[in-house]
Amino acid sequence: MASFSASLSHFSYISPTNASTSLQHDNKIPDSQCAFLLSRRFHSLRKGITLPRRKESPSTGIHASFTDVSLDVSMEEKQLPKGESWSVHKFGGTCMGSSQRIKNVGDIVLNDDSERKLVVVSAMSKVTDMMYDLIHKAQSRDESYISSLDAVLEKHSSTAHDMLDGDYLATFLSKLHEDINNLKAMLRAIYIAGHATESFADFVVGHGELWSAQMLSLVIRKNGTDCKWMDTREVLIVNPTGSNQVDPDYLESEQRLEKWYSLNPCKVIIATGFIASTPQKIPTTLKRDGSDFSAAIMGALFRARQVTIWTDVDGVYSADPRKVSEAVILKTLSYQEAWEMSYFGANVLHPRTIIPVMRYGIPILIRNIFNLSAPGTKICHPSVSDNEDRTNMQNFVKGFATIDNLALVNVEGTGMAGVPGTASAIFGAVKDVGANVIMISQASSEHSVCFAVPEKEVKAVAEALQSRFRQALDNGRLSQVAVIPNCSILAAVGQKMASTPGVSATLFNALAKANINVRAIAQGCSEYNITVVVKREDCIKALRAVHSRFYLSRTTIAMGVIGPGLIGSTLLDQLRDQASVLKEEFNIDLRVMGILGSKSMLLSDVGIDLARWKELREEKGEVADLEKFVQHVHGNHFIPNTALVDCTADSVIAGYYYDWLRKGIHVVTPNKKANSGPLDQYLRLRALQRQSYTHYFYEATVGAGLPIVSTLRGLLETGDKILQIEGIFSGTLSYIFNNFKDGRAFSDVVAEAKEAGYTEPDPRDDLSGTDVARKVIILARESGLKLELSNIPVESLVPEPLRVCASAQEFMQQLPKFDPEFAKKQEDAENAGEVLRYVGVVDVTNQKGVVELRRYKKDHPFAQLSGADNIIAFTTRRYKNQPLIVRGPGAGAQVTAGGIFSDILRLASYLGAPS
Repeated sequence: MASFSASLSHFSYISPTNASTSLQHDNKIPDSQCAFLLSRRFHSLRKGITLPRRKESPSTGIHASFTDVSLDVSMEEKQLPKGESWSVHKFGGTCMGSSQRIKNVGDIVLNDDSERKLVVVSAMSKVTDMMYDLIHKAQSRDESYISSLDAVLEKHSSTAHDMLDGDYLATFLSKLHEDINNLKAMLRAIYIAGHATESFADFVVGHGELWSAQMLSLVIRKNGTDCKWMDTREVLIVNPTGSNQVDPDYLESEQRLEKWYSLNPCKVIIATGFIASTPQKIPTTLKRDGSDFSAAIMGALFRARQVTIWTDVDGVYSADPRKVSEAVILKTLSYQEAWEMSYFGANVLHPRTIIPVMRYGIPILIRNIFNLSAPGTKICHPSVSDNEDRTNMQNFVKGFATIDNLALVNVEGTGMAGVPGTASAIFGAVKDVGANVIMISQASSEHSVCFAVPEKEVKAVAEALQSRFRQALDNGRLSQVAVIPNCSILAAVGQKMASTPGVSATLFNALAKANINVRAIAQGCSEYNITVVVKREDCIKALRAVHSRFYLSRTTIAMGVIGPGLIGSTLLDQLRDQASVLKEEFNIDLRVMGILGSKSMLLSDVGIDLARWKELREEKGEVADLEKFVQHVHGNHFIPNTALVDCTADSVIAGYYYDWLRKGIHVVTPNKKANSGPLDQYLRLRALQRQSYTHYFYEATVGAGLPIVSTLRGLLETGDKILQIEGIFSGTLSYIFNNFKDGRAFSDVVAEAKEAGYTEPDPRDDLSGTDVARKVIILARESGLKLELSNIPVESLVPEPLRVCASAQEFMQQLPKFDPEFAKKQEDAENAGEVLRYVGVVDVTNQKGVVELRRYKKDHPFAQLSGADNIIAFTTRRYKNQPLIVRGPGAGAQVTAGGIFSDILRLASYLGAPS
């Protein structure tokens, strides 16, 4: 048995058909004799004994076996025409997966109007795996390899019956059965030996491509087009350079191709992909993505006009569409861009596939066999126009790709700086353990070297480095060999992008706004990619964030709405009504992932249907849990941005803002409690906001939907100096005093306002002036004053005896008793030609504020109000003689919700949506 294995290891494939003709597996030949004869046969082949070859069938042109195209064959007159008359097509296993699909392939080949065509095919879908399984079972002495081989026979036999008939079918089936019998003998030998060499396995596995090529050639011949099929082991010669790589011998292959063509002149050639031979005539494969590689090599040998790779996707995407739903098909890629993207895991071509065609400038076209209307992606040299058009950043950043399950290794120490050979020693140790370095980053100071390796290899790498630098670590010349696990790489790929100002800034700005921390950076001088290392958990979020920023795809924000009361429910209605317009016209996708009330909450993984949110809350609502709610909304890694919208007036909810912002959650709110609460908490909150890219918007805290806070900020940011802010900030009190005239009783006006919904359920909340005081303190702090709420004197309009009333109803019943007191104030103002207005004042010059009832002349802007309007006057250094006035509705659910909505859209524009 040992000698048999040895002869298998020296197997040189010249004509296995003849080698097995006398060894067909039957019960008449004992296993030991079968093995002995097969060993003798292979041994004689190894010595160069030439066996008779089976002749080509004149009716079909199908070679019954692999023939050695020796270089001493006399050259015939027919020369191989090279150049643009040839087009190359490659069809993978999916394209060849069934009889109907093979027919479709035949139609595509026949409809190609190129003068000459070379078609490279893979084995039928799953067949290669089936062939490897045969070898595995035979090696394991599992006799089920026989039934598995019968399944291979049945698959190809039934496929042939569906497509062929007559002599075409008979010829193929005859060859198929002959090959199956040969394989039975070979697998029996493997079964006996319990071992198969790599070359033996490659020979067995290659049959799938042989059968695919034969069937397709017959389908095309059946349609009246003359064609020949090529066993590429006769033509492609490769030199193994590693366990999973081979290098083509182009000179030898070119000579063999010319010989083959001189014997088989035709305009349509169906060639096997994936398989080749070594210079010693031993069958081998082209390893990973071998069929694509075969097509590229053949395209180079023929100097073809174009190589088309047919697959099941419409082309190369700008990002993995499983991770980024808005990824787009790229029309063109340069060879280098395709190379870079494939290295970083994108579903493009393997880098080595690009090398053969790149040499001759032959374009590769990626097309979808199931969608012929899609133009696909063209991989070629960049055109002059691409280089000249510098107006669109997409021309420079073509796509994004990621690699997961990595770890960073950081070797650092002051003893590394300026010491020759340190890097060589580091990577020599890495090489010794066979680890693959994905990315390297080194600071110019040479103080540290950082590199990424697959996580499964990092333990061995760390141990090797610890051992190699043990003395340096002990002596302190190296401070540490640190491992940072759970990392991913994000690569941005594009032609000349590194020399385009703003690309790197835009990339890192997008990551910062998505609250993504970058652990390491690498950018080569080739200018084709910028690589960053991020936490694995942040990878998808980072990918979506940068893709959105460069492609202006939908800026998606995962939103959680807290407090679905009057204002919250109105906001949800506005979001519902505007959602489609925002998506279609502004590329903004506001996705409400959760709605939290005081008692129940509604959660969704894809976004709540806002047309039915109340109904869904009744059906699927669960007990309110703020922590779970926040985790759900923020935990969706497929959406890079999260915003919580607090529509409550709850100080407890406001107390969470700092933690939310620190976690990268944006906050939008009309809740005044955070900004008018304790000064130290306010200052801490604003400091965090300024230090991060997390946004905190609160326009609706003052004046509902009026642009008061933004106007104040605009004045300050442009260098103006605020002297005083004075205004009517309460829509409720504005309504009351606008209607408190013509002898009306104060209590009647208050009752009317309550009935109209302008007041809080308890009107004392409005009449106390506390709400106005909170707005004053917010504006005072925005102006730079460090005031507490207790520093603001407030004139309460609630009569002191009524402040202790047990209920709002009791208060309203008792209020008429104080009408004379309010009537006297109104009468005094009227007699002086003035009106009463309840105002808040921020006196920046004297660093104080006040809330009180004041009198104004009837020609004053504050006297011109109607309804529930607010009015705010900014007196500044620029607007000293004539204050800047903002006026409009300052109360009501619609305008307040509109102010919140406006903040949400402002957030979207900051995060990358077109403004």
